[in-house]
Amino acid sequence: MEVFEFIILALFEFLLEVAGELMLELGLRSIGETIIPREHRNPLLAGFGYGLLGAIAGGLSLLMFPNAFARSETFHGISIFIAPVMTGLAMAGLGWLWEKKGQQRLPIDSFAYGFIFALPMAIVRFLYTS
Repeated sequence: MEVFEFIILALFEFLLEVAGELMLELGLRSIGETIIPREHRNPLLAGFGYGLLGAIAGGLSLLMFPNAFARSETFHGISIFIAPVMTGLAMAGLGWLWEKKGQQRLPIDSFAYGFIFALPMAIVRFLYTS
């Protein structure tokens, strides 16, 4: 029975490592999609990459600002909805300003990618500051 148990555990460890490597590769490819030119970009991978970067930024922000900025018993968690929408609008406005000045608009300078970046960041902050 020990041999069978060892084989099962070794197989599980192998599958876990392969799954981890695949998730890492997907994450790295997704982050890469956020910086390549628009005509060659996969929007789904880029969105996943911005979401991943947002979650990482949310985690890193907890190191500097471990407490919630605004707390409300009545509107608990409202920032998860409001902050990403406001961020998306701000990034779209920034993209508009860059284009108006004749500068190249980065992919994140849009409502969609700005929102996708800010939502996981807000969720991470909400989960760890509540």
